[in-house]
Amino acid sequence: MEDWVQDFKYAKTKGLEMELYAKKEECCGCGACADVCPVQAIRMERDREGFDYPYVDSRVCIRCGRCEDVCPIKNQFSEKCANRYLGARVKDDKTRYSSSSGGIFPVLAEYVLARKGVVYGAGYNERMEVIHRKADSLKQLDDLKRTKYVQSNTQGIFSDIRQRLEEKRWVLFVGTPCQTRALKLFLGREYDGLIAADLVCYGVPSPGIWKNYVRYLEKKYHGKMTDFSFRDKRARDHGHSYAYVIDGKEHTGSLFRDRFCIMYFGNYMLRPSCHSCKFCTVDRGSDLTIGDFWGIEKVRPDMDDGMGTSMVILHTDKAKKIWEQVRKNMDWFECEKDDLKQPRLSGPSGMAKARRLFMMLYKILPFSFFIRLIDAAIRLFSRR
Repeated sequence: MEDWVQDFKYAKTKGLEMELYAKKEECCGCGACADVCPVQAIRMERDREGFDYPYVDSRVCIRCGRCEDVCPIKNQFSEKCANRYLGARVKDDKTRYSSSSGGIFPVLAEYVLARKGVVYGAGYNERMEVIHRKADSLKQLDDLKRTKYVQSNTQGIFSDIRQRLEEKRWVLFVGTPCQTRALKLFLGREYDGLIAADLVCYGVPSPGIWKNYVRYLEKKYHGKMTDFSFRDKRARDHGHSYAYVIDGKEHTGSLFRDRFCIMYFGNYMLRPSCHSCKFCTVDRGSDLTIGDFWGIEKVRPDMDDGMGTSMVILHTDKAKKIWEQVRKNMDWFECEKDDLKQPRLSGPSGMAKARRLFMMLYKILPFSFFIRLIDAAIRLFSRR
């Protein structure tokens, strides 16, 4: 039986009905529908794969249709953009070391903070869950700088952003393409003070599996995890290292040997909607798109120092005007679309052939035993 059918029956026992999508590929989990509901009839519930989906309480729903109006999958962006393509990295090495890619995010964030604005991005909470949170100071910005390979929870964020914009404050929002599209639909109109930036997204892995993995590591090392860096740069290896801290002790290694990352990049635990994502294009409804400049060694070998260079696509006139004001902080160059074109700008990540088996085992096995099976599979395939 399909998982969504099982979840539907589960929802019915709670007096809930799934009305917003017919199958899980049609929901990206952005949470905008729950945020926009005027009677709080929608709540996000976690399924057995560890992803959050909206459920509608039919006893409360007034059938206003606002939830469908803000759905980024139901309301795709389809316009052509007058894009400007760039490669860039911040001049300050300390800022670039502490950030993802070439450090474009903190430069934009400081632009907004200097104007008494607010920045929204993905960070960890006290339980090491990935959530969207706001920063209105440089100190609060630190936790938002680095890549998190987990789908973030945006509960309440869209409403908070609208409030700040109505107060005439500057806002920078950085998220996945579907989250950024959801924000624009939620707001329903343009705001001069909003800078909406989206990422070149590989796909989002299961928050539930991430939660289990954190607990597994904490039990293994007998302590509490306080940080996890998916793209540590100390080895100057293009961020192909991880580092996490448990009870003050740091553990480091190759990104390609971390179990969670192996499962992620093997496409075993991506959200179902990611495999049919329509946002894998250079034309977006955001102001700009940022990501790693993969292939920089071929385009500009003089900028390939292993510490990260960003690709930047400026979509709107607003983004182009802001770029003119911040570019003095960058080493940058203009380029063609084909110079920075990468797989996730052409199409979505494919699904692993064994994903169904992978998720079935995850659902029925204790996580510690599940991880041992993953280790056994890694050893088996590494011998071939």
